[in-house]
Amino acid sequence: MDTYYFFDFDSTFTNSEALEVLASISLEGRDDKDKILKEITSITSEAMEGKLNFSEALKQRVKLLGANRSHLEKLVQILKKSISVSVKRNKEFFKKNSDNIYVISGGFKEFIIPVVKSYGIKEENVYANEFRFNANGDIVGFDEKNILSRDKGKIEQLKKINVSGNVYVIGDGYTDFELKKAGLADKFFAYTENISRDSVTKNADHITPSLDEFLFLNKLPMAISYPKNRIKVLLLENIHMNAVKIFRNEGYQVEHNKKSLSENELAEKIKDVSILGIRSKTQITKKVLDNAKRLVSIGAYCIGTNQIDLDEALIKGVAAFNAPFSNTRSVVELALAEIIILMRNIFPKSNSLHQGTWDKSASFSNEVRGKKLGIIGYGKIGSQLSILAEDLGMDVYFYDNSDKLALGNAKKCHSLKDLLKISDVITLHIDGSKHNTNFIDEKEFKQMKNGVIFLNLSRGHVVNLDALIKNIRSEKIRGCAIDVFPQEPESNAEKFYCELQNLPNVILTPHIAGSTEEAQENIAEFVPTKIIDFINNGNSVFSVNFPEIKLPSFENAHRLIHIHENVPGILAQINTVFSKRNINIIGQYLKTNEKIGYVITDISKKYNPELINDLKNIKHTIKFRVLY
Repeated sequence: MDTYYFFDFDSTFTNSEALEVLASISLEGRDDKDKILKEITSITSEAMEGKLNFSEALKQRVKLLGANRSHLEKLVQILKKSISVSVKRNKEFFKKNSDNIYVISGGFKEFIIPVVKSYGIKEENVYANEFRFNANGDIVGFDEKNILSRDKGKIEQLKKINVSGNVYVIGDGYTDFELKKAGLADKFFAYTENISRDSVTKNADHITPSLDEFLFLNKLPMAISYPKNRIKVLLLENIHMNAVKIFRNEGYQVEHNKKSLSENELAEKIKDVSILGIRSKTQITKKVLDNAKRLVSIGAYCIGTNQIDLDEALIKGVAAFNAPFSNTRSVVELALAEIIILMRNIFPKSNSLHQGTWDKSASFSNEVRGKKLGIIGYGKIGSQLSILAEDLGMDVYFYDNSDKLALGNAKKCHSLKDLLKISDVITLHIDGSKHNTNFIDEKEFKQMKNGVIFLNLSRGHVVNLDALIKNIRSEKIRGCAIDVFPQEPESNAEKFYCELQNLPNVILTPHIAGSTEEAQENIAEFVPTKIIDFINNGNSVFSVNFPEIKLPSFENAHRLIHIHENVPGILAQINTVFSKRNINIIGQYLKTNEKIGYVITDISKKYNPELINDLKNIKHTIKFRVLY
């Protein structure tokens, strides 16, 4: 039995309401444009939700248009650029099924036919209204004899078409649902890619966030391997809303939480998650990853990745990405500000003044110019701090356990002890790996100058807190700024307590060194784009654990991703599978590291589905994906 597909046009085939677009064209330059557009939009909404008689709504909107035939050409050009993303992606579906695809709309043939024709939809399969024009080409109304101009017109039109077979209706409005309600459609799919209406979705056989979802449900060929709306994204720790927006615009399901989750909570939550976003608190352990059966990628919305078991993620085929550059400036600026404030003894003076004590003296107040700044960790943050501190007139020294090129006039110290002995100010910018626990301990504090200024903007556990407190109280450390702590609250609602509180000339900040609006916006844009590129194209550039591959985009091909244990002969086995099934390889890319091999193969469009099982069943396969 044949199946026939009846599509709505406005907000389904396209992402806009054509009459609203036409109004914005025809009303250009009029003072009352915004007022009229608002009125048209309101009428459209009421009609689509079933709150207003369709015929009356159409009359009201056409009357408000003030449009001319000359405006239609511009309208068509705009609508051609406004095709719904998933419709555009699945153009081949419309062309291959053109005999069985219809457009049935309360819109107008004058702009619908030119738009859908390029998708192979036959003109005779388009059912819509028609404008009426006067001698000057002004739109003065519409053909009121047309069935579709009347209330419940779609019902009457579908009866008249009278196809023999299964009837599937895909649309965003109540008039589309009425076709199912009238018993004329076997299934109604509420199309929500562009707009979701409660009165429509609650009556649908299936809510369809994209055409991909519709094709997937009905086992029809589609441009991508899996509907994007089924890809679940979990974002923790109050990641900036820009990330939410980017993922949702891509078509993914997004859950956004303000706090972190415990290991047990996350292990349960992550079972059906494909993309995970975290900051520094959430720990991605083996237990979590063992439960993450659908996980494809992890995004660390910060610089550090020590909170992720990268090796375990790697052997499970999960690519991790971070934001290595996005908040370096924010951390550096805070470090510089705190150095100056501590050197000038600002906090004690400010506190005294708040208590009514006027202490106008230069005691314990110094310029930073000429002082020796010791930077521990000369990575992206440390090296940028080096340049800016030198601009302030500081003499810069640094220590790093790897070989780093000195910038400007900075001098490299060959041992940590050497740096500690000479520095007036010491600032920590090392990673939070376990081997750095208590990196600065009592021994290191003893090696520092008396009256040193000390900053930690890296990770809480890299400094022995008891030893730090002891040296502040003894005045070995004259000023201190701490942004990170061994134990931090899970959320803003949780009370914070630390023995550093209320100590003299100590600046405490709640892990905000990288938390400026600019930095969080940059991170929220950088990380999602890299993850999306990995999912859509297989590109692993900027992954912190995967072999790095940068790939071109291909059309008219399938892209297959094979992740496997790095043992000899896997590539040969992959290509043997292709050879046995006479599959033409258009392009192939391989990168390995010590643990995995990452193979991406582009093949000709047609292939036997059994090919997928053959590739999945190759011994040592970790993960296999079809991209498109």
